[in-house]
Amino acid sequence: MSEEKATAPEAANISPEELAALRKQAAERNEYLDLARRTQAEFENYQKRSSKERDQERKYGIGSLLQDLLPILDNLERALGAAQQANETGSLVQGVQMVQSQFLEQLKRQGVTRIDAAAKAFDPNIHQAVMQQPKDDVEANTILQVLENGYMIHDRVLRPAKVIVSK
Repeated sequence: MSEEKATAPEAANISPEELAALRKQAAERNEYLDLARRTQAEFENYQKRSSKERDQERKYGIGSLLQDLLPILDNLERALGAAQQANETGSLVQGVQMVQSQFLEQLKRQGVTRIDAAAKAFDPNIHQAVMQQPKDDVEANTILQVLENGYMIHDRVLRPAKVIVSK
């Protein structure tokens, strides 16, 4: 208790220089405290951003591999189309169909879906127009033919559908 009583009268006897020094120290303390809080907030934001980027990488990281594999799927589809034109239904055609089905199932497990483009309105976000053709009985900017199927991985375009569009 004697310290408290001694401190109060001493506070009244502080010189202006000492008061200025105390105010300067308080301002520095507040500045350092503010800096520490901003640094902590920046670090928390960094952690959140890093976690989000890591999640995105897990979700979409396989995309480049899948892009490299899509031409193989295209070739399987071309082979089945050629077999269909030649009216082939043998075991080789059935085997190719099975391989194609397995391939599509694996893509589906990875979150890949085919872009449904036939007879739809052209959307430059998911379609790539390779050619335009005049067609009187079809509304302008309608997809007439799909030349190469497009694919999405989750909510991103993995490969746009290459299409012919009416004009």
